[in-house]
Amino acid sequence: MMKQALVWFRRDLRLTDHAALHHALTKARRVWCVFVFDTEILDSLPSRSDRRVEFIWHSVSALDGVLRKQGGGLLVRQGRARDEIPALATRLGVDAVFTNHDYEPAANARDLAVHRALAELGIGFETFKDQVIFERDEVMTAAGSPYSVFTPYKNAWLKKLAACDLPDYPVERHAGALARPDAADMPTLQDIGFQPTNLLAIPIRTGMSGAAALLKDFVARVADYAHARDYPALKGPSYLSVHLRFGTISIRQLVAEARKHTGRGSEVWLSELIWREFYFQILHHHPRVIGSAFKPEFNALTFDNSERLFDAWCQGKTGYPLVDAAMRQINTTGYMHNRLRMVTASFLVKDLHIDWRLGEKYFADNLNDFDLAANNGGWQWAASTGCDAQPYFRIFNPVTQSEKFDPGGKFIRRYLTELSRVPDKHIHAPWRMAPLEQQAAACVIGQDYPAPVVDHDTARRITLERYGRAKADNR
Repeated sequence: MMKQALVWFRRDLRLTDHAALHHALTKARRVWCVFVFDTEILDSLPSRSDRRVEFIWHSVSALDGVLRKQGGGLLVRQGRARDEIPALATRLGVDAVFTNHDYEPAANARDLAVHRALAELGIGFETFKDQVIFERDEVMTAAGSPYSVFTPYKNAWLKKLAACDLPDYPVERHAGALARPDAADMPTLQDIGFQPTNLLAIPIRTGMSGAAALLKDFVARVADYAHARDYPALKGPSYLSVHLRFGTISIRQLVAEARKHTGRGSEVWLSELIWREFYFQILHHHPRVIGSAFKPEFNALTFDNSERLFDAWCQGKTGYPLVDAAMRQINTTGYMHNRLRMVTASFLVKDLHIDWRLGEKYFADNLNDFDLAANNGGWQWAASTGCDAQPYFRIFNPVTQSEKFDPGGKFIRRYLTELSRVPDKHIHAPWRMAPLEQQAAACVIGQDYPAPVVDHDTARRITLERYGRAKADNR
């Protein structure tokens, strides 16, 4: 048994069902816990007012609180994690550092640097699977190759799943080994160089308690999930994606919960959780997807990349209400409904003819639940450049999507107050109102609300020609 260990928290800001913490507590007599506000990540953010940083700050503070109730506490540092972890491990005199696997290329490079630095100091570095049920090469085809289409991957994932893949890593029963720092050293948000946002006013629930409350609420309505999740005006999603992103809840707990329920709702929810793992393994096996099309023939695609049109999309001023409402949702809250992520992405690429990578970056900068693998996978799916069995001529019509999934315009009016008096029959395409109708609705097109920046049918024809040409040129 080791004398002392250090557990490094990253995307796993919880006490319960925590693989690395469990293993450290069962292998060492004394266990320290640390979180690092990594300046290599923070310094790269485009704004000093970032909801994700505030979410992390609140969740780290809550984690320190629950650790202290168990007799421990959290050491909090700010700096380059690759420097801070070896330095702290040396100062504490630990035998090993325990942490959970991370999968993004930058994180892998950081962990390799930490591993090497610790090895030179004679300190161990033990890592564990915790973010996913199956990782890397654990779900492969019969030929031993990675899956590139979701449905076969999902079927293989479900076939492989067994009770042993959902272990519960108890922590509380071993909490006596937790080491307690002399005093709380939690910096303020301003101490780490950031300002408060509207996170708590939205409101977004943070920490383990926030995740638990959301799960309890969602389980009570999971039976309706398959239908309700497509309608942005309804309370359909679980809203747990940001908690999965930062690990304030365990993926094992969610999968186990999904399996407790019968019916279409829980089946679709489990399928969504599997999509997340599918994109993790795509990134692992095909790291070229960062900045490059999964389908190489579409690297030859040409885009207009109009700054004017991109700016209109970013600001929610394209003249297409569902697209604009969705963009104002992300700008206001850092969240966007899943169907609307598909609609807005398709519109940017296939209506405005703007490179999907620009949209991918905008989402990366603004989504509370931004995850590199899922964000890249979703954008490439929408752009038809990714691992998708559907052909490139799947192009969302923003008006028919609006009519189908926000029929009464409730979601649109929530974010586009200038359309609040527009009648239901015109809410999806207000430019079709006659001049007198526009005046009656206090929504004069081109004055109170923009005219469509492009014609969908014309843009669709151009898109089909460009994709067809790219495929032909590749052949």
